Amino acid sequence: MNIELVTIGTELLLGQIVDSNGAEIGRLLAERGVRVCRRTSVADDAESIRTAVSEALGRTGAVITTGGLGPTNDDRTKVVVAELFGAPLRFDPAIWESLVARFAKLGRSVASTNRCQAEVPLGATVLPNRWGTAPGLWLEGEPGLVVLLPGVPREMRELMRFEVLPRLAPRAGGIVILSRTVRTTGVAESRLAELIGLVEGELAPLTLAYLPSVVGVDLRVTAWRLSESEAGERLDRAERRLRELAADWVYGSGDVDLAAVVLEEARKYRWHLAVAESCTGGLLGGRLTAVQGSSDVFVGGVIAYDNEVKVHHLGVSRDLLANEGAVSEAACRAMVEGLIGRFGVEVGVAVTGVAGPAGGSAEKPVGTVWIGWDLVGRTGAIRLVLPGDRQEIRARAAQAALFALLRAMPGHH
Repeated sequence: MNIELVTIGTELLLGQIVDSNGAEIGRLLAERGVRVCRRTSVADDAESIRTAVSEALGRTGAVITTGGLGPTNDDRTKVVVAELFGAPLRFDPAIWESLVARFAKLGRSVASTNRCQAEVPLGATVLPNRWGTAPGLWLEGEPGLVVLLPGVPREMRELMRFEVLPRLAPRAGGIVILSRTVRTTGVAESRLAELIGLVEGELAPLTLAYLPSVVGVDLRVTAWRLSESEAGERLDRAERRLRELAADWVYGSGDVDLAAVVLEEARKYRWHLAVAESCTGGLLGGRLTAVQGSSDVFVGGVIAYDNEVKVHHLGVSRDLLANEGAVSEAACRAMVEGLIGRFGVEVGVAVTGVAGPAGGSAEKPVGTVWIGWDLVGRTGAIRLVLPGDRQEIRARAAQAALFALLRAMPGHH
């Protein structure tokens, strides 16, 4: 089954809000074998909504809309779709009573403007919204199928799970669209293409996509319109093959974060971890503490941005900083040594570099980063020159530090 998605809201076009609804709906539908073949975003005006929904129905006969179901004058989606179906709006007392009860539970009085949310196109199925005020609607007739969902992400998500997907899944006939992702870092997309491109034919009928980002390149392989069992078997084989070919740079599958992988590896050996950060300014510690349960491994760190902090809190020699500079192997190793001594941990990692846009030189251009580590007495350091603007360099440096730690751990050399 093919379906189109129309996301409604002027704020989407202005870039004030990222269309996360579209991405989530696409994933949820694919898991049930329903393919989103086009996504369109339009402003909060009736003519734009009418054109987008009408054209989508003409192409696929099935549309999901998000947004424009609220109580204000710019919420026009329901009115427009009702007109397309020739279905006049009727006031539904049951919806109104549920709205009144919901507002009362919150200690508020329902406004008269909310009455429009209790209006339902003739013949539409109401999708109860237990998470907000605007119910979803399922409208099917001669023009096709239109499912109207609120734009609030949580409300949309729960209505998809409990009301929409159970109704759409039977129409896919047991066929699914499933993807598997292999996560890599520290390697260029072009290099991965050299390694993997020759075997893409082996993966057919699965398709392979390269998804580069600041922190790495994801390899996504997708099974289209296969039974769930066949898709799973083919994806298993494809993932094993991709991991084999890109082994030196693979750190996980799905949406796993590299910080979580590092923490789990350290946890196996009951090691504790601390960080010393200069150019990353806390990003590395932030990545680690974003992982639930990190406190049993990660103990803390020092943001040694100024040289005086390196001296007083990490014991880095003033002479070393004067002779070698803060962005140097010697300074980086000294930061790690001071870190281990200060925190008494088994694992320490330090990052120092030139994030730019100023401060670079011929010898140390913008993007130069030193990463040093000590893993139960085994030390190392690497120099990288990372591309991008200031924020991208800092993000790449934090990712590189995590990957350097992972590769230093047993079984990952």
